[in-house]
Amino acid sequence: MSNTTLVRNFKAEAAIAAFTIVKLGTADGQVLPAAAVADKTLGVSTDIAAAINERCDVILSGIADVIYGGAVTRGDLLTTDASGRAVVAAPAAGVNNRIIGVAVVSGVLNDVGQVQISQGMLQG
Repeated sequence: MSNTTLVRNFKAEAAIAAFTIVKLGTADGQVLPAAAVADKTLGVSTDIAAAINERCDVILSGIADVIYGGAVTRGDLLTTDASGRAVVAAPAAGVNNRIIGVAVVSGVLNDVGQVQISQGMLQG
């Protein structure tokens, strides 16, 4: 089974763990670990972690492996936790959550699950 993805290479402004959500960095061509539901998430790091100032491959579209930060059910809209793990987007009333995509498989804390990347925003 083929899994076509779009992968782009960026400079890591901070250490980025494998299979975690990343956001745009402070300069063009750079990324940082995502750490808040309002972060401008970009994609998911590949299976290779990157140290600060190293190059980092980021999956921008398609289905990506991602570490779950809690219980996830396939079909859930996913955002990031403080560690760049994918968690269910559940914004409070009037609060915005940036979403990275839709869960493809169910899982629990620290499972490597899958997300169909489709960035967007969800308001509670």
